[in-house]
Amino acid sequence: MADTIYALSSGAPPAGIGVIRISGPLAGEALSRMANGLPPPRSPRLRILRNGEGEALDQALVMWFGGPNTATGEDLAEIHCHGGRAVVAALLAALSSIDGLREAEPGEFTRRAFSNGRIDLAEAEGLADLLSAETELQRRGALLAAGGDLSRRIEGWRDRVLGLAASIEAVIDFADEDDVSLPASFSRELDELIGEIRATSQRPATERLRDGIRVVLAGPPNAGKSSLFNALLSDDAAIVTSEAGTTRDVLERPVSIGGVPLVLVDTAGMRDSGAGAI
Repeated sequence: MADTIYALSSGAPPAGIGVIRISGPLAGEALSRMANGLPPPRSPRLRILRNGEGEALDQALVMWFGGPNTATGEDLAEIHCHGGRAVVAALLAALSSIDGLREAEPGEFTRRAFSNGRIDLAEAEGLADLLSAETELQRRGALLAAGGDLSRRIEGWRDRVLGLAASIEAVIDFADEDDVSLPASFSRELDELIGEIRATSQRPATERLRDGIRVVLAGPPNAGKSSLFNALLSDDAAIVTSEAGTTRDVLERPVSIGGVPLVLVDTAGMRDSGAGAI
């Protein structure tokens, strides 16, 4: 039997609301003990939450989701409490005192969703990217992946490949019959499929979108590299003077321009002679 896990699933406190999630076979029992009974499935209820000694910890909304049709594919409970540090800490401590429960490891809720078939690998990666997205372009790309857009596209390709393969197999199996041949549209459909797959595979790797496109500013001394670097960052990150060779170390800074994540790199001036020992 899988462990029952719990964790704060919202941002770090203090916050207006904290969301604590419990997943596993003992999720219902844990919520029932703290909230004096389970609420109706998928229907939020306001309850007083208490620890094992009966002490009131918070008044919060609680929700109960019976598996397997849940985010993790298991029995799932959620506590929407006040987001103060002390409140969240008290509720987590109360959960830790219940036998059979343990705090979730980083990413464990997503891993269980993947293991239980609730999401595929592309959706799991998209969810991770969505949580770490800092620019509009990153958000859009991650949302498409997390929502299953890529998975549905691949599934569609698979169905079309199977259909084309079935046409070829029919011709091979019934080659001695005059009325069996490839459909007139076979070549066109195959070319369209190859084109779609090739276009998708030639797109920049998702790491580019996730980590930012590296842009190196290079050129001769006093060409304005550091000035451009500062202007793009809207910050005086690099020292700018009229003296040639001011920049000697490589400077890197992340920035978003037009929603595109970039990593700008300022470098020392390139010259064949007179650069000095450093």
